[in-house]
Amino acid sequence: MTAPLIDLRHIGKSFGAVRALDDVSLAIGRGEIHCLAGENGSGKSTLIKVISGVWQPDQGEVLIDGQRVEGMTPRTAIAHGVQVIYQDFSLFPNLSVAENLALSTELQEGRKLVRWGRVRRIAAEAVRKLGVELDLDAPVETLPTAGKQLVAIARALMSDPRLLIMDEPTTALTGREVEALFRVVRDIQSRGIAVLFVSHKMREMLEISERLTVIRSGRVVAAGPIRDFDEAAITRAMTGQEIAPEPYRWEATPGAAPLLEVSNLTVPGQLDDVSLRVMPGEIVGISGLLGSGRTELALALFGMKPGHAGEVRIDGRPVRLNSVQDAIRHGIAYVPEDRLTEGLFLTQTIDRNMLATSHARLSQGGVIRWGQAAREAAGMIREMAIATPTGDRPVTQLSGGNAQRVVIGRWLLNDPRLLILNGPTVGVDVGSKAGIHRKIRELARARGLGVLMISDDLPELVDNCNRILVLHRGRVVSDTPVEHTSEAALAEQLGALA
Repeated sequence: MTAPLIDLRHIGKSFGAVRALDDVSLAIGRGEIHCLAGENGSGKSTLIKVISGVWQPDQGEVLIDGQRVEGMTPRTAIAHGVQVIYQDFSLFPNLSVAENLALSTELQEGRKLVRWGRVRRIAAEAVRKLGVELDLDAPVETLPTAGKQLVAIARALMSDPRLLIMDEPTTALTGREVEALFRVVRDIQSRGIAVLFVSHKMREMLEISERLTVIRSGRVVAAGPIRDFDEAAITRAMTGQEIAPEPYRWEATPGAAPLLEVSNLTVPGQLDDVSLRVMPGEIVGISGLLGSGRTELALALFGMKPGHAGEVRIDGRPVRLNSVQDAIRHGIAYVPEDRLTEGLFLTQTIDRNMLATSHARLSQGGVIRWGQAAREAAGMIREMAIATPTGDRPVTQLSGGNAQRVVIGRWLLNDPRLLILNGPTVGVDVGSKAGIHRKIRELARARGLGVLMISDDLPELVDNCNRILVLHRGRVVSDTPVEHTSEAALAEQLGALA
């Protein structure tokens, strides 16, 4: 019988008193697409770093082609054909695509002078190997997330890997971009390259992988062919509990006036004659393909598209939204899709992140009342069930789900009337995702908060919204009560718009 390409046996790894990996075994065959699943904090990242030689295990052994490898380092891992594409892609944003692709080759060969013709030839060959089209002269920072990912994959393939590890590769991708990525992954597999696909998105696991290993609290809790699993089984393995869908059921209060009314909102080249309304306690979903105008609508309502045409009313009164300050003053809050670059102050504590939009309210004579501020931050940490012993810890120590709760909780301290959520659970594991959904529904019911939920996750929209709007090229093309649609119908509609 042929030995696995990579065979981890009884791996253990501790950091002080914390047992990150406990007796973990994992085998990856040649040319196999293997999914490693688990919630945030389960040990996935630690296991990746053991495979790639970043960390040495405290116990167990690593075998490659049936031979034990002692003291694996990143250099020896690469020599054995292991390449990792991390979530941040590890690219140089200010350099061009060609420079990013050729840099490692130039450094490995010790070249002191840049020959641009050679750089372009190296980059062009890398792109040709991947079988995609990329503008070699484009600065990487100008590329969409999917484009940056292709650059990272192309760079990894330059070293002729035998195992490509992809860490949460679909976190910031739209549905169509995920489909395109899966085509690339299958093409990579057809060349005999194994892929370890690290994820917590169950539908993607079921679609792309051949085998699945689930870890929870540092231990393997389920493993086997993907045909032996369904979404419910994966959820149980990842969380240790049953998480059933909880559809949001909302009925308008008789005689209630709309909380938000948008009439003929137009931003040249981005939004065209958009009209919608949100009632108190209502959760309205917004979907659409990349470039549909979803985010532009959110930004316009949050005062970041000044000079727009049309009318916006809050509680029946016309309002001007020409700045973020205007939006906040009228009770509008916005949670952006990318919490790391747009939603959090990564060098600050949880408390300071929580209080970032409350300084004016908590100040007297230009001096912040820190006692009250600390009490409010602690109260919101409890209300949002953020898993931390204290608010003075760095926000970077939180899991994705807890970090998202900080961003939402920050706005709740200001008692908003309308909460705009752009990708509310992007990069959040299944257990935290369910908790965030419950909190959003609770806020809508208890506070009468109006919610606009923008998402590519169709189950998220169907389970949490009472109406779903679809945008296409800056226009609303449908406004459908959730009881009259389904995930399949929405997917078909979006597919027809492609």
